[in-house]
Amino acid sequence: MPDPSSLRDSTQIVLPCHALEGIGERLRDRFTVTVVEADGYYRIIGSPVEIKAASDFLARNGVAVA
Repeated sequence: MPDPSSLRDSTQIVLPCHALEGIGERLRDRFTVTVVEADGYYRIIGSPVEIKAASDFLARNGVAVA
């Protein structure tokens, strides 16, 4: 059985809210993801394929994704 944390890592990205300034709308328009704001952070949730593509998009736009 897969480790739950590895599944979570492949289906979400957690970033401080300021990280999406200027590109948040493009992210939502380009990818099939859900963006949830809580406690000063955004959780970007989607399928592993969408999260990988969104992560690449964020990196190309200067957002460090760990």
